Amino acid sequence: MTHLATQSGFDAEAYLAWEEQQPEKHEYLAGAVFAMVGARREHVVVALNLAAAFKQRLRGGPCQAYVSDLKLRVEAMDAFFYPDVILSCDPRDHAASQFIAHPTLIVEVLSASTAAFDRGDKFAAYRTLPSVQEYVLVDIPSRRVESFRRTADPDWLFHEHRPEHGDCHFPAVGVSIPFDEIFENLGPEDVRPGGQP
Repeated sequence: MTHLATQSGFDAEAYLAWEEQQPEKHEYLAGAVFAMVGARREHVVVALNLAAAFKQRLRGGPCQAYVSDLKLRVEAMDAFFYPDVILSCDPRDHAASQFIAHPTLIVEVLSASTAAFDRGDKFAAYRTLPSVQEYVLVDIPSRRVESFRRTADPDWLFHEHRPEHGDCHFPAVGVSIPFDEIFENLGPEDVRPGGQP
């Protein structure tokens, strides 16, 4: 989750040097730096559920799962973001130290304060990455998992995963995860009136 800009006037190189010295995380977009706000418990639970599920199922293969402490570089937008979960199958990312630049699948767990940005400008930025094949949004209060998949056109195909389907299939990495596993360790109290996390 991001807050109002705390710094401005950076270029990407200056941001990376400055960010390494900060106790908190900051996202960067075209010279402006935004402080990250701590996530709610249910947000962290779902992100960890997904990261663990992907890690287990991808073990031994070329793809690896990364969590929100690792930055994602979106060069075309002059941006660095901290997605909740990133999957990369690119050896260059597995050898990187500061950030990933060639993800295959990106997951954002929505919150009231970031949902519009995650669906709008952030998704627009992610679409500029040629390696991205799938973008996944998780809405906790609504118990909804949405996937946007790149097609050959190249357009983006929308797919909504529902509990009655049993498994959520992520074709970009050939992984299926039971719907209930994504929302494991959440109770009815995590569904709030009006869909507000």
